[in-house]
Amino acid sequence: MNVWIAIGVTVLGCYAVKLAGLLVPAGALERPVVKRLAALLPVALLAALTAQQTFADGQTLVLDARAAGLGAAAVALVLRAPFLLVVAAAVVVTAGVRAIGAG
Repeated sequence: MNVWIAIGVTVLGCYAVKLAGLLVPAGALERPVVKRLAALLPVALLAALTAQQTFADGQTLVLDARAAGLGAAAVALVLRAPFLLVVAAAVVVTAGVRAIGAG
């Protein structure tokens, strides 16, 4: 039964956040600081998620093949490669490092 309580609390929380977003006055959303924050927040959250998924394993910090794949993706991005090539570079490098047993 605890799972259903957690699901119910999550549903109510999501609804409350959605409702709070609808109740914000339009004038508050037009401020330059809010616009800048709204533009930068998704990038920061995605970067944090990428770092957490790459360098964390539970409660420990790890440096394995995923870091090499992230590095390859970063190099491909700096070279302005298309998105599919960036993903392919990350996959190939990660698999290669794992195959040789370094990660």
